Amino acid sequence: MRKHVGRWFLNTVQAKTKGKTMYHNMKHQTTRESYLSGKRVLPKAVTKKSSIASVIDNLDAYNGGRLRAACQLMRDKYSQKDVTIGLSIAGALTPAGLGPSTIIPLMNHGFVDWLVATGANMYHDLHFAFNMPMFRGSHNVDDADLRDKGVTRIYDILFDYQDVLMATDRILRKIMLRPEFQKEMGTREYYHHLGKVVNEYEKKNKLGEVSVLAAAYRNGIPVFTSSPGDSTIGMNVAGLELLAEAKGLKDYFKLKINPSIDVNDSTAIILNAKQYEKGKTGVLLIGGGSPKNFLLQTEPQIQEVLMIPEAGQDYDINITDARPDTGGLSGAPPSEAVSWGKIDPTKLEETVTAYIDVTVAFPLLVAYVIQTTKPKKLKRLYDRGDEMRQKLIKSYLENNKEVDELSGMMKKLQR
Repeated sequence: MRKHVGRWFLNTVQAKTKGKTMYHNMKHQTTRESYLSGKRVLPKAVTKKSSIASVIDNLDAYNGGRLRAACQLMRDKYSQKDVTIGLSIAGALTPAGLGPSTIIPLMNHGFVDWLVATGANMYHDLHFAFNMPMFRGSHNVDDADLRDKGVTRIYDILFDYQDVLMATDRILRKIMLRPEFQKEMGTREYYHHLGKVVNEYEKKNKLGEVSVLAAAYRNGIPVFTSSPGDSTIGMNVAGLELLAEAKGLKDYFKLKINPSIDVNDSTAIILNAKQYEKGKTGVLLIGGGSPKNFLLQTEPQIQEVLMIPEAGQDYDINITDARPDTGGLSGAPPSEAVSWGKIDPTKLEETVTAYIDVTVAFPLLVAYVIQTTKPKKLKRLYDRGDEMRQKLIKSYLENNKEVDELSGMMKKLQR
């Protein structure tokens, strides 16, 4: 555990008495011995035989030290069988190839129980399953010339506009016209249906395991997107809705993405893990943005909205390049999340933030986990969605004192 050093400070300690949670401020003073109690900085030399894990264990300071702490927290805590792990990914990670190289291996190793991703990441994931190539390029190019030549750029990744973007859209629209999509659903169910189809494309194209959605389908991992309209997937849903409206086919095309379903289904995962299975929860936040908040807001949803007593997530790892001092969520540290009820205040020593480019840090972290831990048994939480939702409803009705009043007000809406 990390030791607090450098000054007098207030340490928040949680104490539970008679079912109520009380917080006491306790003053501590750091001793000279405590200042100097860390591991001596005297690393071993890197050699030809050095493994990634040994190199990371040898990192002593700065953000290298934070990466080491994150890796060791994954090894020591996230590896426990009673820990349910949520992964959030933001930024253009799948176009950069982090699906096949990093995310899928972590899934297969049992260290992802549920996933929150931007719609853009899930859309670009489809290119890999559909065998539509993306290429290494340069960021130092003339973008107007790229546009003229039908080439699209994501920093230094280049791909064909017609053969990749437009072709992916055409396949996606036809997939969404299948019968299983014709209902109101959250992104959890939407991605499960899509993952099933994508899994078949992956098999047909014989490229190996290249799609995150296909891997999630095979492993029973629920996938969520917090703002589904903010992506080409959402744009294509909207396009089909517009067509159905224009042609009088709204009774035929019935796909509606309802984010409220996702809010409750994701919250049910955390409540089930902590209160019904008496386990722990850990979050791995790669980048920031909306996926980070959606993953963390499960605890305020339990405590603030549903009014079910809870303490917060047990373990937290942030890999980000965003600053904490601008007020943005992407750079907000775990200590700030405590004030929202997102992180258990007694578990702050089990949190790590590393300010590193995620395309560098994330593959190293996954390599470390695979080299130092045994695979975990898959929890297959997608298969347990209905069961967990019923548990959420039960706890909500038992704990929330406003349900009768709100139910009465709902009934009056029919008059």
